[in-house]
Amino acid sequence: PPVSHLLRDRCGRRWSCSLPLMMTAMPTSRIPDPYDAPPLRWGVLAPGWIAASMARAMQRSSQRILAVGSRTQAHADEFAARFGVERSYGSYEQLVSDPDIEAVYIASPHSAHHEQALLAIAAGKHVLVEKSFTRSAAEAREVVAAARAAGVACVEAMWPRFAPRFDIVRQLLEAGELGEIIAVDATHNQQLTAERVPRLHDPDRAGGALLDLGIYPVSFVSFVLGAPSRILAVGNLTPTGVDRTIAAVETGFATQPAAVATVTTTLAAQSAVNATVSGTKGSIELSGSTAFYSAGTVRLVRVDGSVMEAPAIGPSNHDALVYEACHMAQLVADGATESPYMPLDETVSIMETMDEIRRQVGVRFPGE
Repeated sequence: PPVSHLLRDRCGRRWSCSLPLMMTAMPTSRIPDPYDAPPLRWGVLAPGWIAASMARAMQRSSQRILAVGSRTQAHADEFAARFGVERSYGSYEQLVSDPDIEAVYIASPHSAHHEQALLAIAAGKHVLVEKSFTRSAAEAREVVAAARAAGVACVEAMWPRFAPRFDIVRQLLEAGELGEIIAVDATHNQQLTAERVPRLHDPDRAGGALLDLGIYPVSFVSFVLGAPSRILAVGNLTPTGVDRTIAAVETGFATQPAAVATVTTTLAAQSAVNATVSGTKGSIELSGSTAFYSAGTVRLVRVDGSVMEAPAIGPSNHDALVYEACHMAQLVADGATESPYMPLDETVSIMETMDEIRRQVGVRFPGE
């Protein structure tokens, strides 16, 4: 909202106006130092590559991975040996039954999140669920309802939401630095062939570009504008029937009625992973050598051509996963069950948006 300012004219008379005061310097992040977070005893469910990235990030913090659970004992043992984890289990049921574990990090592919989140919640564990939260909004609603009924903390692990870079963007938007939002553009393209990543081409594992890559730009649009009331999506499919390339236009945002958002994603080509928010007073650019959702600078370009830039803050690449883990630990310590940075209702709303995009493009997963 505009800030009221007290001004004086040449005769010394005072009068007020409600013109917003433009920032003269970029805001500083309000995200707490993750290394100050209270410790939490974690279980890692499904020790794949993202779980390994999380383990490396946690090792530099107060968080403790107490146990790991896999579909095979050998895989669990290998992960435990690699990261110095005390306990390893050859089934997910054994992992969530460990009475010393407080929270479970669900690091499996999104096709399994629904079943595994419900398993952990039923065991009374707090859950940090990798993106995409589930395959569909219907599955997301079931997980959210179960977590709320059990009184456990449940958070979608959309890692940029918890990092300093996005908090700087959050403050610029809250302060109205861009004026009326006109356009949001976000893209995430990677060349992920069937030979390189078979699961992304498998409809049984909810493959396709959208849920694995497109979730980032879709979530970014939600972060900036909220939920759209209208979506127009086009795309094409792989020979196996999952989405290969998608372009979507989102409009009808309650908070910014004039805004138009465009989202593009493909697993067939590689490109820069950028995002831009444009308004009547300026724009925010998230680009550079890293993806818009990872650590990097925040560039504010005003319509008069002036530029301000906030430098990159905190660990780079997947070491920034430490922010979401430590945020979860703080929630549990505070007795909170939902994150203000990634509310469960918004997680469901994002899944609804992706459901509609998939419907228009013609992607249906087995069982839907």
